[in-house]
Amino acid sequence: MQKPYTLHSLQKRIKAVFLVLVFVVLSLSVRLFVVQIIQGKSLQIKATDQWTRDLSLTAPRGKFFDVTGDSLAVSYTTYDVYVRGREVKQPQQVAAALSQLLELDYDKTLQKVSRKNISEVLIKMQVEGDLAQKIYDLKLDGIFLTENVGRYYVYGNLMTQLLGFSSVDNVGQSGLEAYLNDYLRGIDGYSYVQSDLQGKEIGGSLRYYLSGTAGNDVTLTANSKIQILLERVLQQAYTEQKAKAVTGIVMNAKTSEVLAISSKPSFDLNEPPRSDLATLFEQSKMKAVTDTYEPGSTFKILTVAAALEAGVVHLDDRFYCPGFRVIDGQRIKCWKSIGHGSQNLVEAFANSCNCCFMDLALRLGVDRFYDYMQKFGLGTKTGITIKGESGGIVMPKKNVKTVDLARMGFGHAIAVTPIQLLSIVAGITGGGVWKTPTVIKQIVDTNGNITYSPQVTTKRIISEKTSATVNYLLQHAENKQKDFTFVEGYNVGGKTGTAQKYGETGAIAQGKYISSFIGTYPADNPDYLFMILVDEPGAGVYYGSLVAAPYGKQFFQQLFEFYDMPKDDESVVLEETFMPQVTGYSLADAMIMLRNAGLNYEIDGDGGIILRQLPPAGTHLYKGDTVLLVT
Repeated sequence: MQKPYTLHSLQKRIKAVFLVLVFVVLSLSVRLFVVQIIQGKSLQIKATDQWTRDLSLTAPRGKFFDVTGDSLAVSYTTYDVYVRGREVKQPQQVAAALSQLLELDYDKTLQKVSRKNISEVLIKMQVEGDLAQKIYDLKLDGIFLTENVGRYYVYGNLMTQLLGFSSVDNVGQSGLEAYLNDYLRGIDGYSYVQSDLQGKEIGGSLRYYLSGTAGNDVTLTANSKIQILLERVLQQAYTEQKAKAVTGIVMNAKTSEVLAISSKPSFDLNEPPRSDLATLFEQSKMKAVTDTYEPGSTFKILTVAAALEAGVVHLDDRFYCPGFRVIDGQRIKCWKSIGHGSQNLVEAFANSCNCCFMDLALRLGVDRFYDYMQKFGLGTKTGITIKGESGGIVMPKKNVKTVDLARMGFGHAIAVTPIQLLSIVAGITGGGVWKTPTVIKQIVDTNGNITYSPQVTTKRIISEKTSATVNYLLQHAENKQKDFTFVEGYNVGGKTGTAQKYGETGAIAQGKYISSFIGTYPADNPDYLFMILVDEPGAGVYYGSLVAAPYGKQFFQQLFEFYDMPKDDESVVLEETFMPQVTGYSLADAMIMLRNAGLNYEIDGDGGIILRQLPPAGTHLYKGDTVLLVT
């Protein structure tokens, strides 16, 4: 017999059903909470990705400006061409039109526009605006245009190595474009359109646009006008001297800010030689920062500064040069094989006498010499914000022999980078305080906020008194005729250098030299430093005084003229003279004739008879000019 329902049993069943319903509701609530709250954003993104198609809108790269606000590199709008194969109704006609307008291969273009299994295929990037308009006007099915950014370098072949260039997809490839890519690249935007399951656009659907953010703008310490003057001189030196390469730097001696820097040969940044990777790589290198070289006589500025600071020499000390020194049994020649005779420090510096600087290095000794070289920063990077900087090469102190020390005194057996040497010269001539060389003034975002400013390290390397003495020596080194005659009426100082190059085996490369010149203005308290290095001059001469110094003179002349700088002494007028005929004469007679003509000279060879002269007899010159005698 069936047991009758009781009120108690009915209540138990109702409770059970209620608990089940509560459990189901709670489970659904928890699941809804997880889906809507915890996973809501990610699921929404996935859903949006399924029912929309997006096209990237490349953000404009930040601009480059020089220190005066002059634009150097800017971005402009270009267009990328895409195809959605599922929407192309006449692929042959579309491919024919695109291949003709964009100068593409027809078969490859047809293959792209015929692909139905991929939502979008890129046809070509960075199409110029006028050409993009022609494509738009054709109203081709399945063809879409999206904004991109092109890069334009205002001066083309200017600051090639410093600015560098970017790829077609706006990634920095060299120079500051690469080094500062994270600052310059900005944040891309997107354009969205609703699509069906097959990826076709739904007509009349909503479109979404998310704008990008432009990259930060960079202001350099470089001055475009000074850069133009520098590169004009470098190009002339490269061509006339038939050189392998020519490098130059202009620096503010007070702040160590780089006002101009370049190497020749170079290329137009708007048309980089991408098809010739070897040329592209070589001409993109900032040789002033990456390449080391044996400086030769320009290094004597450091040696004399250390010797003066250490108190081991004074201006009236005398040195005798017979044309050589014998050290550790090795005969080390002075560049003037017949010797300079007896001379004081001022004369020895002006004569660039190797014997004098061997003596100074030996007076310092290995420990003190290395103490000063370490203080100057040799063997370490300067910290300039340029990619690939080298720290130079300094022989380990424990391995240095007396003969090595002597050679270092006149700039051999040691290697530096141009930027390293010039920054040290800036410290020596600029009151004795070294500063980190800089090429970046500041970086600002789109709101004008400064996002980067250079961190400059300063350190005293010599006293102000020693600095003033070195400036005095530099002033008299180039103005050999009388004061203010290197550049007529202007107080320009300087020092030339000539050094042999070494081959891959470490042996001296015969006939290969680097000729250099460092100039200062005004010589007694410099504001401007100029440096030029001519790598492997091939025009028949290699002495720095004949190959490099004339271009230093040209640069300063153009600088003074451009800025309309008044002369330091209006009364100074260069006296004209002519090159006498000395070929066939004895060296002694030739020296007398040149001295009577008011000319300085370099001697190539150890003989006593003049075999060749440069320039030829009768050439119009000015007193104080330097000529070459080949014995």
